[in-house]
Amino acid sequence: MTAPSITNVPGIAVGQATDVAHLTGCTVVLCEAGAVGGVAVLGGAPGTRETDLLRPDAVVDRVHAVLLSGGSAFGLAAADGVVRVLEHRGIGFDTAAARVPIVPAAVLYDLAIGEAAVRPDAAMGEAACRDARSGPIEEGNAGAGTGATVGKLLGAQSRMKAGVGTWSMRLPSGVTVGALVATNAFGDVVDPRTGAIVAGARDPGTGGFLGTAARLVAGIVPARRTLEHTTIGVVATDAPVTKADAARLAVAAHTGLARAVSPSHTSADGDTFFALGTAGNRSGSSGVEARLALEAAVAAVVVEAVLRSVRLARSAGGAPGLAG
Repeated sequence: MTAPSITNVPGIAVGQATDVAHLTGCTVVLCEAGAVGGVAVLGGAPGTRETDLLRPDAVVDRVHAVLLSGGSAFGLAAADGVVRVLEHRGIGFDTAAARVPIVPAAVLYDLAIGEAAVRPDAAMGEAACRDARSGPIEEGNAGAGTGATVGKLLGAQSRMKAGVGTWSMRLPSGVTVGALVATNAFGDVVDPRTGAIVAGARDPGTGGFLGTAARLVAGIVPARRTLEHTTIGVVATDAPVTKADAARLAVAAHTGLARAVSPSHTSADGDTFFALGTAGNRSGSSGVEARLALEAAVAAVVVEAVLRSVRLARSAGGAPGLAG
């Protein structure tokens, strides 16, 4: 049976380009008909593109795709390939001279696990966009999660392999909510139902989990401050939302991240979530009860997506993965 995924949200397709040799890649969340977009950037070291357009007061009210990419700031170039494909298809924001595809993007740092000189470019972004479909999504070592790792308290010697994960749910109202996350956190991934660390910083001697947050608070292991992390993701729904609603849903996604990653939103992470509403705002903003239900569901699907991103990750680049 196919697991629930963000592609269960009507109007959403996902494509990925994966370079297993150099451990990098990118993921495109495609919404060709346009979607109301929002974003929340809560990490201290983000790498992003077109996020200002998603402010509720900005003029552009639809996006056509979101790119999640490895390669640190270099990986933002992959968005050019997505734009190129959409332009060829005649998709974009109407201006006097051309239709301009709106493709916000966020990147994570994976240069230290693969080949730093090889990173996602416009050709890889184009390939991911052309691969987009509404069916099942490959999870674990794929797309933007190809070079993702977690638990980097001691650097490479403590890290574990992570990747891409997705999940969705259908609410009693009939609304579908989904998430796709590329987990590349400085901290540990924790199952909030049990409080147990699922994947994270390991003791090089015993292989047991160190407990990153507790170690930092106690001052037992001084952490070297780096900017080599970041969890990025997209949440989507077919509920009618305004840009202000979408911005709140992006914040709610970070609530889920905080439940599943400890610590999250650090000064060494660039944690960024986008939110997409594929129904647009034709019916205006939903009532407060419906909005609260959406926010709670968004946090829940993000938790599941993060857990799957590590449970389905395979060992690579010297980082052990839970999937073998």
